[in-house]
Amino acid sequence: MSSTPEAPTAACPVRVLLVDDQPLLRTGFRMILESEPDIAVVGEAGDGEKAVAEARILQPDVVLMDIRMPRMDGVEATRLITGSVRAGGVKVLVLTTFDLDEYIVEALRAGASGFLLKDVPPDDLVDAIRIVARGDAVVAPTVTRRLLDRFATDLPSATRESAQDLQRLTDREREVLRLMSRGMSNAEIAAELFVSETTVKTHVGNVLAKLGLRDRVQAVVFAYESGLIRPGTQ
Repeated sequence: MSSTPEAPTAACPVRVLLVDDQPLLRTGFRMILESEPDIAVVGEAGDGEKAVAEARILQPDVVLMDIRMPRMDGVEATRLITGSVRAGGVKVLVLTTFDLDEYIVEALRAGASGFLLKDVPPDDLVDAIRIVARGDAVVAPTVTRRLLDRFATDLPSATRESAQDLQRLTDREREVLRLMSRGMSNAEIAAELFVSETTVKTHVGNVLAKLGLRDRVQAVVFAYESGLIRPGTQ
């Protein structure tokens, strides 16, 4: 398992690629981000194809990705950037106009580390960039679960492969995954299971490693796809 990324500094800023088909939005985001000493905007793209090409060349830490764009949408671009063709650990943070956009679920499945609304307050945008650069997700599992409950019909039915993957986990790890999928934090899981927070953190790391998942958001998606969690259940 890779080591935890170091926190960004002014000497080693977070490198960001801006992707949106609206130039005015890119300009606004650039102005916000470039006012921060620990963030550097290294490039822009107005469609998904250029985003993939620029990500390969520039190797940014974070791609701020629009979803609905010409030539190639943000979901496919995210899949290509975070998938097998990537040359490094580029993270994708998706932008959307609607907080319940049906494309968000596909973007999360494609490898995005989270999503933001386009009218996000500047401070929240900056914080999200930093969080994603550290390797964490910016979408709370509770929000992800709300999305999945709404668009569960778009998810594939549980497959033999996903069921087999689930069997890789111990009983305790499956219980931790189930509680993660309810949107509970490590501290809340620890209180629920009467164990230490350090123990929960270890279980969470094991779940992600065994299932080949990037973060807790993808763990929630897997819990639905594997049948561990059913839409609307508590």
